This record gives sequence, C-alpha cells and structure tokens, in this order.
Amino acid sequence: MTDTRSLVRSMFPPVAPVRSAVGKVLGDTPLPKIPGRRNGGPTEARDTSKDGLANKIQAFVTTHGEPVWNVIQAISPLRRAVNAGLTNLAILKFPTRPNPVSTMADYTSWDSLTDRTWSGRHLPVDRTLAAKMPPSNDLKDLFTRTQFVESPKSTVLFSYFAQWFTDGFLRSDRATPPDPRRNQSNHEIDLTNLYGLTPAVARQLRTLEGGLLRSQMIGGEEFPPYLCDDGAIKPEFSLLSVVRFDDLPVEKRDQLFAMGSDTSNLQVGFIAHNVLFLREHNRIARLLASEYPGWDDERLFATTRNILTVMLLKIVLDDYINHITPTIFKLSLEPKDFPNQRWYRNNWMAVEFNLLYRWHSLVPTSYRIGGQSIPIADTLYNTEMVRHFGLGPIFEAASEQPAGQIGLRNTPYDLWYVEQLSIEMGRAVQLRSYNDYREVSKTPRVTDFDQITGNVEVRDELRRLYGHVDNVEFYVGLFAEEVPDNGVCPGLMGRMVALDAFSQVYTNPLLAPRVYNEDTFSPMGMEIITSTTTLSEIVNRNVPYRAGGYYVNMTRKDWKRT
Repeated sequence: MTDTRSLVRSMFPPVAPVRSAVGKVLGDTPLPKIPGRRNGGPTEARDTSKDGLANKIQAFVTTHGEPVWNVIQAISPLRRAVNAGLTNLAILKFPTRPNPVSTMADYTSWDSLTDRTWSGRHLPVDRTLAAKMPPSNDLKDLFTRTQFVESPKSTVLFSYFAQWFTDGFLRSDRATPPDPRRNQSNHEIDLTNLYGLTPAVARQLRTLEGGLLRSQMIGGEEFPPYLCDDGAIKPEFSLLSVVRFDDLPVEKRDQLFAMGSDTSNLQVGFIAHNVLFLREHNRIARLLASEYPGWDDERLFATTRNILTVMLLKIVLDDYINHITPTIFKLSLEPKDFPNQRWYRNNWMAVEFNLLYRWHSLVPTSYRIGGQSIPIADTLYNTEMVRHFGLGPIFEAASEQPAGQIGLRNTPYDLWYVEQLSIEMGRAVQLRSYNDYREVSKTPRVTDFDQITGNVEVRDELRRLYGHVDNVEFYVGLFAEEVPDNGVCPGLMGRMVALDAFSQVYTNPLLAPRVYNEDTFSPMGMEIITSTTTLSEIVNRNVPYRAGGYYVNMTRKDWKRT
C-alpha cells in the first residue's frame, strides 16, 4: 500500500516545513463516539453577551415560528421576496467585492485589483500578530480527536460533497515549492473537477462526437476511461495530472480515471461525484442530440456543460446550503431576483474562504459500506471501491453514516498534518486576528475566552496558548466557536460560508439576466434545470434501477429540529 503520509500530504501541498510527522496509521482502533455539539469535555454555559443584538434577533426569528415560515414558503411572491431578503442579508454581513487588497501586497494597485493568480483577502495584513503566536505544533492537542464526536445533523455524504465541490475553485498553488499567496483557480463554479481548468484539458476528455465525454462500461455501469497504461499516462491524456502521482505504485496508477482535476482521483468521495457528473453530462448530451439533431458536437458539449453547471449551482443552494443553515425557511436559487445588487461583482476566491473550508473534523475514523469498515487510507486513490460496490451503494452508504462535528478536538490524528499546514498558511499570508474578522462581520469583538466557547478544556487551552483573546488567530478562532442548534458550522464560519457561497453562486455568468434563458440552455435544458433540485435526483437517474431508489441525503435520517 502507498505510504499513508504521502497520500495525506497530497490533500494540501506544504506551505512551510513541518517538524512533526504523522505517527499512527489511519483507521486503527475505532474511537468511542459521543453525540453532541461541544466536542467532548466538561462544558459551561457560553457567555453570549458579545454575539450582537442584531445577530441574536435574526437567529431567533429565522429559527422559530415554523407555522409562519411554512405559510411564507407556500406563497410564491412572498417566498421569493423573503428568499432575496435573507440572501442579501447574509451577503451584506461583510463588505462586498472588490476587496481593496489581495495577497499580492498590503496596498492597492491596478495589478492587485485585476491579477487573480493572487488570492483575494477580506482584510489587510497584520504584521504584528505572528510574534504573539504559539508554535503551530503546540496546537496539536487543540485539534486532534480523542473521542469521535458525531454531527447530530450531517452525514458523510455532506463531507464528500463539500470536499469535491470546493475543490473545483479553492485551488491552492501547485508550484514547487508552493506560494501560499497564489492560487490556480478559475474563481468560478464551473465543474473544473470534471472538465479541467482549460479548454485544452477538456478537449482531451471529450469524444468530439455528440457532445459526449469519454467513458467506458464496466459491469454495466459507465465510468471515465483509465488514465494510465503500465503506470504511464496515456498520450491522449498528456495534459492531465494527478497530485502525488510519482508516489503511487504502478498498480495504483493503472486504476486511476482520466478526470479533469489533479485531485479528482484523490478520495472515494471525489471519485464518486466525478463519475456521477460524467454520467449526467452524457445523459444530457444524448437528450439534446435527439431533440436538436442539427446541432454539432461543439454546441452540444457547450450547452450540456452550461446546463450541468447551473444544476450544480441549484444543488449548492437548494440542497447543500439548506443543510448547513439552521433556519426554517428553505432557500432556493432565483437568479432573476438579483438583477442590480451592489454585491454583484467579479468572482475572486479569498484566502480566508480557502482556509475556512478545511473541514477535517467531518472525517470519521473509517468508512462503512457493504458491512465493511474501511480505513480512511484505503479510500485514497481507490477507484476500485467505486467500481466494486457501484455508485448507488456508495452514495447510500455515505448518506447513512454520520459525519464528525465541525470544531476543535475532532480532527483525526493523522490529519493533524494538514491542520498544521492550514495554520502555517494563515500565518504565512499574515491574516488578521479572529476578533478582527468578527468585527468586519458586524459582530462584536469578544473580550473573554468564555464568549467563544463553553467547552472548559478548549477555553482553558486557548487562554494558555494565546494569553489574550485579541491574539487568537483566524483559523483557530473559526473552529473554536460552537455550532448553533440545528446548524452545521460555528458562528463566524457560517457567516463567511454564506457570504462567499451566495455571492459566488449568484455572480456566476450563467445566471446573468441576459444569459439565464432558453437561448443559452435551450427549452429542454431549462426544463432539466428547473426540474432538478437535489443530488438524490441526479444519483437515482444515473444508477441501475432499484425498487424504491437509493437513499441519498446530506442530512441524517434521525435528525430532528430542536
């Protein structure tokens, strides 16, 4: 088996030398599970005096009065007005793009406002904070898991989707050595995972007939073609790459699929989603070819990609974001309700957004499927797992297993390495303090550690490590906060996810007023888009039929609103 450390390193290229090495093997003895929201240890009531009155009122109103919200949801004009209002409210918690500075420099220039190979940033640098930081390795006990704390709401499918979806646009620099200020992103939700970063890569993945992507049939199911032959990348896929490719043995390389992103083969969740969207692409392309026989390959491919991309945008809002939010009202994608918003600006991924999505605590100790418990390490670069079990059972098994709770003290021991890289990345780009980001999100600054968390052990460890709440760094503060009832993300993290998710989705060029119409997608394409709202629908129309279908959900079956 490929060395576990090499596989884990592939998830995030190093940004600084890290002294400690991963000690255990993934998937050793399963840890005891404890349900709940505080990640173990004694707890006290958190001091909520610094949550902000406006935030408290908004949280209360949106999570109470279910009968009223149900009435609003049932009246279309009212629903759309409230949908737009809540979306605007979430985005305007932060100053809107363009950001005055990027990671290029701590001052504004024309290049810093236009060169998107540098990451955006919500706040300027802080050159004084690094001197107040404890050594990053001292934070290991603050992050690593001694007991697996289940999320009361999220399934492993949520973890899979979040990883795969964000990998399409949160792409750190892949240079050797990497520059933490740089990125390799198109800054759009554009299914880079499936189609690659450039048209040239996409062309190698296409049949160039009927708008289809290359595929092969295995056991009656459709999969991407194999990338390699005898351990070498095939000439027809010369522009494709795989992270840590040189560390993989020949037999593992020959199992890799030819897919758009260099991380598409990384983990079983990535593989399953890419296989699913390849099948859906080819399904749509065949429907369009039958409906519009005069269209050539290029138009069929382009229109199919447009349709599939907007379907993903719908799933992000209608399925994924509604899982994350604690609110009763169910948000939906309504592009025509945002024609002239002041936040409607060119997408640009921010370095803070890149860091806040390091949700390693979602990862369970092992994955369960078909009566087996599979160690995490064995799900890496493992296309055979998807072929053997089949796509439907993979998605169903992920929907039936609880994910971990997002927060401190719940990261698998062997993923501490990537947590440390994330901490070092935040320091390398000189991010401002956790309190500074609270302030910019229209939330009062905390003045004591018990205003961050009620977990006594976490609170005391933060005090020991940082001395004063103003010294707590952004990355640590994000995960130190508690997850609200019925939510998935801690407070500041949730506000930042909403900001970037909503503004990134709605500023996608395919949703622009003059683009979002039948001329772009075709009448059949618009019908496909409007009739699709969940990931479950896409899965169940792209797997072999089973009576009753496969259960596909990011939310646990046993979750009940509290």
